[in-house]
Amino acid sequence: MSTSTLTTELLDRLPGQLLIGGQWRDGSGGIFDVVDPATGQPLRSVADATAADALDALDAAAAAQSSWAATPARQRAEILRRAYELMRDRAEQLALLATLEMGKPLVESRAEVAYAAEFFRWFSEEASRIEGDFRRTPEGTHRILVMRQPVGPSLLITPWNFPLAMPTRKIAPALAAGCTTVLKPAEETPLCALAIAEILVEAGLPPGVLNVVTAADPAPVSAALMNDARLRKVSFTGSTPVGSHLLRTAADRVLRVSLELGGNAPFIVFDDADLDDAVAGAMAAKMRNIGEACTAANRFFVAEPVAEEFVRRLAQRMSELAIGPGIDPRSQVGPLINAVGRDKVAGLVDDALARGATPVLEGGPMPGAGFFFAPTVLTGISPDSRLLTEEIFGPVAPVLTFRDEDEVIAAANDTDFGLLAYVYTADLRRSLRVAERLEVGMVGLNQGVVSNAAAPFGGIKLSGLGREGGRDGIEEYLETKYVGMAE
Repeated sequence: MSTSTLTTELLDRLPGQLLIGGQWRDGSGGIFDVVDPATGQPLRSVADATAADALDALDAAAAAQSSWAATPARQRAEILRRAYELMRDRAEQLALLATLEMGKPLVESRAEVAYAAEFFRWFSEEASRIEGDFRRTPEGTHRILVMRQPVGPSLLITPWNFPLAMPTRKIAPALAAGCTTVLKPAEETPLCALAIAEILVEAGLPPGVLNVVTAADPAPVSAALMNDARLRKVSFTGSTPVGSHLLRTAADRVLRVSLELGGNAPFIVFDDADLDDAVAGAMAAKMRNIGEACTAANRFFVAEPVAEEFVRRLAQRMSELAIGPGIDPRSQVGPLINAVGRDKVAGLVDDALARGATPVLEGGPMPGAGFFFAPTVLTGISPDSRLLTEEIFGPVAPVLTFRDEDEVIAAANDTDFGLLAYVYTADLRRSLRVAERLEVGMVGLNQGVVSNAAAPFGGIKLSGLGREGGRDGIEEYLETKYVGMAE
C-alpha cells in the first residue's frame, strides 16, 4: 500500500471528536484544522472544545473516580498492558500519524512509538507495586499505618513536539495510580492523542477514566478546569511562561502540580573525550526531533585543544543530513512545527550573527512550502547573544570554547533553566564530579539521549517541578494518608 493511500485511510478512520464519558461527541466550538508542517496545508479537522465541554469532561472524570480508584491494581495493569501491545501492533500507523502532524522523519517517529508505548508497559508493572507502611511508634503506644491513595481527577496538558510520548508519559502513571483524567493535547498535534485514546478504549478502559478535549484555544478550557474544586492535580509539559501561569492559578486551589518546562542544555566536551563518540552524541542531542525538544543541546562548550576538530566534524555531519518531508524515507531533517517556530529560530541566528558570530555551516529558512530550516553551526558567539539564554528549538548549534573545569561549570550553570546537561570525558572521577556540580535534574554522561520510561525525567529551577517516568512518576499521582492505631 502506498504512503499516500495509507495516509488517506488513516486520517479518514481516526476519530476527530471529543472523548467524554466514553462517548465520542462534537465540540461546542465547532472544528479547527490540523496543519501539515511539511506543506502548510490542513491534514484534517477535529472538534473544538469550549469551557463547557471541558467541564463535561470533568463531570465524567469525577463520576468515574471512586470506581476507578477501587478497581484492583491488577485490572488497571492489564488494561495498560493491552494498550502497550496495541500500540506496538499499530506502530507504523502511529509513526505515520506523528510525522504527518508534527513533521519529524519517519525513522524518529517509529522510535517515538516504541518510547511512548513503553510508558504503558512500565506503569502497568508499577500499578501493583504501590506500597504503604506499617510500624510501631518509637514509644510503643500505638501503631502507624501509612496508605497511598490516588490524588483524584487530573488535568494532563501535553505539548506538540512528542505527540505520542507526552500523552502516554502522563496518562500511564495517572491510570496506574487510580486517577481519572482529562487530557488536553496541544492544538498543533491532537491527532496522536485521539489515536491513543482510541487504543485505551479498545484496551478496556472504563468510560470517564480518560477524557480528551481538543481545543484551538487552550486557555479557556484549562481555566475552567483548574477553577473547579473537583480537579485535584494538573500535569503540564510546555513553555516556562505558561507553566508559571498555571502554577499561579493552581495556588488558589492548592492543586498538586507537575511541571516539565523549558531547557537550556549545555553539551560539554572535555579534551580527553572520544571525539567520534562526542560528535555522534552531539548529533543525537541536537538533531533529535529536528532540535525541537526541551532536552536538545542548546549550548556547546568544547575544550580549546579539541574545539576546531569538533566543530569541523559536527558541521560536516550536519551538512550531510537530507532535508525534506518526514514521510519521505530519505529525509533526516523534517520541517519545524509552524511559521512562528521557524521565524523564532531565524531571529535567534540573525541576532547572533549581528553580534559577531561566525557561520561555520550556514543554514536558515528554506524557500518553498512548509516550515523547513537548514542545519546551522555557529562559532564566535557573543556572551549577550539571545540563543545562549533562550531555548532555540531548532537545528542550530552554537559552539563556545573553554579552558578548564571550573570555567565551563560556571558557564553551564549560568542560566535560569536546569533540565539536562551532557558531559563527554574519559575520566570517571571527573564525570562524577562534574555531574554533581551541574545544576540540572538529569545528566547524560557520554551519551546524547537520556530519556527512558524507567528513569525519572525532570528538572530544577525554571525547568519545572516533579518527575515523570521511573518509580518517581507514579508518586506524582498518589497522596499519603497516615492512620494512627491505638494498642
